[in-house]
Amino acid sequence: MKKIINNVDNIVDEMLQGAVKACPTLVKRADGFNVLVRKDQKTDKVALVSGGGSGHEPSHAGFVGLGMLDGAIAGEVFTSPTPDQVYGAIKAVDCGKGVLLVIKNYSGDIMNFEMAAEMATAEGINVSNVIVNDDVAVEDSLYTTGRRGVAGTIFVHKIAGAAAEKGYPLEKVTEVANKVIKNVRTMGMSLTSCTVPAAGKPGFEIGETELEMGLGIHGEPGTHREAIKSADEITTYLLDKILADMSLENNQDVALMVNGLGGTPLMELYISNNKANDYLVEKNLNIYKTILGNYMTSLEMAGMSISVLKLDDELKELLDATANTPAFTQF
Repeated sequence: MKKIINNVDNIVDEMLQGAVKACPTLVKRADGFNVLVRKDQKTDKVALVSGGGSGHEPSHAGFVGLGMLDGAIAGEVFTSPTPDQVYGAIKAVDCGKGVLLVIKNYSGDIMNFEMAAEMATAEGINVSNVIVNDDVAVEDSLYTTGRRGVAGTIFVHKIAGAAAEKGYPLEKVTEVANKVIKNVRTMGMSLTSCTVPAAGKPGFEIGETELEMGLGIHGEPGTHREAIKSADEITTYLLDKILADMSLENNQDVALMVNGLGGTPLMELYISNNKANDYLVEKNLNIYKTILGNYMTSLEMAGMSISVLKLDDELKELLDATANTPAFTQF
């Protein structure tokens, strides 16, 4: 195992310290917790909290800031944060307007976030939650019942965050978040495995001439393995699976996300994006916005995911709203 780390046991703590030092005007650490919160915390809005296991950076702490999250919890690598950590995040960001928890559909995340919500509710904090399940590849994986929550979660952070920033009440922010979840689909693929530091070896083996379609962000099995194909063929396959699961009309406005899994050069993402844009246009879809980069990764895994979000006027306005976070800035 080759990684630029110190003690395996201190990875999350040292990562969070470094994140704060990199963006001290945007984020700070909640005392006693593996939680980053907004430095300029507002006191007149619904607060958004998300999180999960570390190893998906910049998710989730990279999206803490104006127009997106108010707090993010970092669990151990590929491990759900514990209920007390989630509870600490809720307490750190609540300002009396309610807290929305954005949860990816993994059994451990759902259990621990909902337990923390119950603890907060018992103290009089109004807590709502949404569960993201955008992955079209497989259902009932090693980690979850139903579809997995993957990179489409970033659209939920952005759009629900904008709704909260506008002063919408908790019920409306929750409604907007669920609207995004209903209309976003994602599928990914991988060329390599990744190594969880505590394990010290790759989570699975994949041949030099193979790729895996539909794998999850923790290395869960996908739909199948096949011989490596061209970027255009891979992109077309992923988009066909995504579009087959959506109800889209001609000239429908959509947002496109081409997301790297941590070990994929931007050059390769741009090549895939070139085909993705052309292909969606061929399908008589209007690409309103393209987002490209590393947003929800899997440590050093080489691969990518593609997400498509069906837009209406409300979602377009919120997607376009100002955001300023360590990993997402839009003015």
